[in-house]
Amino acid sequence: MSSLLRYSARQVAVAGRRRLSAQPVASEGSRSWEFFAGDPEVTADGVAIVRLDAKKAKMNTLNPALQAEAQEMWSELMEARGNDVKAAVFISAKPDNFIAGADISMLAAKKASGDEDSLEAICLSGHTMFAELKATNIPIVAAIHGACLGGGLEWALKCDYRVASTSPKTKLGLPEVKLGLLPGWGGTYALPKLIGLTEALPMILQGKEVKADKAKKLGLVDAVCDPAALERLAVAKAAALGNGSLKLKEKKKSWMRWATEDVSFGRDFVFKKAKETVDKTTRGKYPAAYEIMDCVKHGLGKSPEEAFAFEAKAFVRLAKTPESSALIGLFDGVAPRITASKKNRYGNASDPATLKALDTVAVLGAGLMGAGIAQVSAEKGLNVLLKDASPEGLAKGVDYVGGNLAKKVKRRRMTDYTRNTITSKAGGGDAAWLRKAATADVVVEAVFEDLDLKHKVFQSVEPLVSEACVLATNTSAIPIAKVAAGAAKPERVLGMHYFSPVPQMQLLEIIPHAGTDPKAMAAAFAVGIKQGKFCIEVKDVPGFYVNRCLAPMMAELAPLFQDGVKPKQLDEAILDLGMPVGPVTLIDEVGADVGLHVQHTMLADETMGGRMAGADPAMLQAVVDKGWLGRKSGKGFFVYDGKKKTPNADANAYVESEVKRRDAGLSVETIQDRYLTRFVNEAAVCLQEGILKTPADGDLGAVFGVGFLPFTGGPFRMLDAVGAATYVDKMNRLADEYGDRFAPCDLLVDHANSGKKFYPSK
Repeated sequence: MSSLLRYSARQVAVAGRRRLSAQPVASEGSRSWEFFAGDPEVTADGVAIVRLDAKKAKMNTLNPALQAEAQEMWSELMEARGNDVKAAVFISAKPDNFIAGADISMLAAKKASGDEDSLEAICLSGHTMFAELKATNIPIVAAIHGACLGGGLEWALKCDYRVASTSPKTKLGLPEVKLGLLPGWGGTYALPKLIGLTEALPMILQGKEVKADKAKKLGLVDAVCDPAALERLAVAKAAALGNGSLKLKEKKKSWMRWATEDVSFGRDFVFKKAKETVDKTTRGKYPAAYEIMDCVKHGLGKSPEEAFAFEAKAFVRLAKTPESSALIGLFDGVAPRITASKKNRYGNASDPATLKALDTVAVLGAGLMGAGIAQVSAEKGLNVLLKDASPEGLAKGVDYVGGNLAKKVKRRRMTDYTRNTITSKAGGGDAAWLRKAATADVVVEAVFEDLDLKHKVFQSVEPLVSEACVLATNTSAIPIAKVAAGAAKPERVLGMHYFSPVPQMQLLEIIPHAGTDPKAMAAAFAVGIKQGKFCIEVKDVPGFYVNRCLAPMMAELAPLFQDGVKPKQLDEAILDLGMPVGPVTLIDEVGADVGLHVQHTMLADETMGGRMAGADPAMLQAVVDKGWLGRKSGKGFFVYDGKKKTPNADANAYVESEVKRRDAGLSVETIQDRYLTRFVNEAAVCLQEGILKTPADGDLGAVFGVGFLPFTGGPFRMLDAVGAATYVDKMNRLADEYGDRFAPCDLLVDHANSGKKFYPSK
């Protein structure tokens, strides 16, 4: 046992002041804290209420400065009122945030300076801080409302008792794996110890978050209550712990926990299955998952000090990996888009109060896209007006929304009441639509890809909506300028390109045409942000950004097939590369007919030059003619029976008949390079030609629009990590062997020659 645990309250106070002697210590009641809302208040029952409140930030985040201040505050509290304090409560003064994890900017700065080794001491200092707090034998309660993630949950786990609010904004989890890291403050040891190995492993390995009720069921929190009662209940529990009327009892292990943790055979089986899942889902591309398993396994049966030391060293190893750098960089691009309207790049084009008041979205077309747009709008609290050409189409769209929400209810991620409220918002009909159309702030058209139809839809809507209402088209191929040409007020027309399935896909491309009013763009961004989407602005060109990059990459399928690569072999190679779905499966999911339409559109675009070379529409046309449309027809390159998928022997025979070079013998690496370089080059062209505003937009669009190798952070972060010169050399070798379609664009060549990076070093 650490000597820290044998300190008296007085010794803790002295040690705290000695360690922080460079900081001034004010008298009780006059200290101005940077991370806490004033001095702790002590109730008549002897409960010290400590309010977390990082003054210069919207959210509380964990960093060394907060830890140091917590130690100093505790020391001063014990010295001044140690005899009065019987228990303590940590509660946040922020509206919807306990502690939302570690300070990512601090981590990024450490990585940028090459000072990752110092992170080990930072991790261990957190344990030291809480050891000193708990050396006083004063029970500590965490009162949790809002985000309690990463280091925030680890903070709560170090407390003796946890109370959580039942607010939908309260969520608990350890999401560090999503940044290529692991919990560095004892999470890999404390969480399995508290809730059991089989429940903790998925939470840490997948970064899963749980709501308060689920946390209570797992044993992660001890009590739940309405947000309004949180402080009162937490103080009452702390007082009871302090006077001994509430005893802390170690929960008795179930036979299942005993079998999977204390029996070597059962424990080995759990880790074997966990590794199989990680191998299958990550293809070995995410080292954090393997380090997490090692830490959890090592921590079983070890002392806290041994487990914490092992975990801290693993944290440093991961912090040095390129995967972590890329994922943290990607987070830096995502985070600003999470902080709502103030990050609206067009926010200054309209009154902030007006933008905040935007609350009604009208959706025309209740197919999968329209219904999905209606669902995400209603789920985020927007009013929805859903309309379809037929009552049957509307009913089908509403059923789609209801079915999606029913799954959430079944998984206890949503209540029946919330589901019914959202479904009722997504309903309506012609009469309701006509009556409320004038209240719409944005109309999103999601009808078939037919220009005349889109013109008719907007022409019928314009007389019904207000002067300020934005008209958005969800087209994935038709130029926005052509759609706007059919409107009486083209300045309020723009594109809002959602990705299917809308409830799952986080990206939204917002596309102005040359005459779009900036106020319309401000409104579109405001609505997209409220829908929870990551919004990027894209120039009005065929394919916009994501589909424009996808088209040359998918065009390479025909040449690969002609060089003897089989459909399943191609899928496996690209999955091994780290993409979430293989290209052949992607065609089946999208539909061969849709893929054919996109291919014809991009081939007709003169600005693509020779970058669509290799595309063979005749091959896709033959697939369409045979009725192999994919999942929607039950048969594509694969045959679908429910969730089961097997190769289509007829499709394989057809591909075999198209082989032109049976002796090509392509390696897996060559297959991967031929596929991926075409996307990367087109992304660079999009930045070169101003289709993208920034490299960060390109990375966000690639990762969240098509699942581009998340562990690289996106094509531009990947190029910086690999080196543009190295990547250009690879492309030139491919061009020499397979043709000019692999020739690198001017921007890539410029970066290769100059050594310039897309993200300058901080």
